This record gives sequence, C-alpha cells and structure tokens, in this order.
Amino acid sequence: MGKIGGFEAPVITNEVYMEIEVLRKHGLSLRRIATEVGCAVNTVRSHLASGAKPKYERKKQRLAKVALYETYLRERQSAAHPLWIPATVLHREIVGQGYQGGLSQLRSFLRGIRPALPVDPVVCFETAPGEQLQVD
Repeated sequence: MGKIGGFEAPVITNEVYMEIEVLRKHGLSLRRIATEVGCAVNTVRSHLASGAKPKYERKKQRLAKVALYETYLRERQSAAHPLWIPATVLHREIVGQGYQGGLSQLRSFLRGIRPALPVDPVVCFETAPGEQLQVD
C-alpha cells in the first residue's frame, strides 16, 4: 500500500498507471478505466488525483544478519590491506561464530566496503608523421 493524499491506496505497477493515464486521455470514464485495467474505481480515481507514478516504499528497514559481524569483517579486511580476503573465507569464519545468513548477503556487504581501485592515468604521446602505423 502506498500513501496518496492522506490515505492508503493500493500500489499498482507502472504499466497499469500508464494505461490509466492513456485511457483517461482518450476520454474514458473512471468506471470503464477500472474495468479495463482490473482494479477498483476508487483506485483509478486516487491515482489520477495524485498525478505521480506509484512508488514502492518499504515500511520498516530490516536489520541484515551480517550487521552483527560488521566490525569483525571491517577489522579483518583492514588487517589484510592491501590484499583482499575472499568472501568465502570470511563466510567460513563467521559461520563458526554463529552467522546464520548466506554467502550472497555477505558478498553484498563486502562490495560496499571494498576500496575503489585507483584509476591509471592516461599517458598520451605524440610521434612524428610516418613513425607509427595504426590498423583497426
């Protein structure tokens, strides 16, 4: 459910919302639009009144299982710097400490803390005409 105006309205997909907009521009009644897209007349009315595309919002932010081990993971990675410890190794270590989550959740977390690789500068050089040949 999403908030539109000051009340809860059912969340519909972007495709249905666009279809509602197109049918309204063609002059169809609210009842006819509701029948065409398969929702209630009040839903059509509320989405036309809002003037904004529907957007899903998570009600409550969930605490990730990996959050309990965040300090340990950060310390391990900083101790190994400049090298990087693979997620599979860290997963084995924190499972031993009681971690219940999966490897993909751990990898997602590690992606966020991995330092960005430095960008190599582009070295431009000029040669005299006829010194070099370039073929594609």
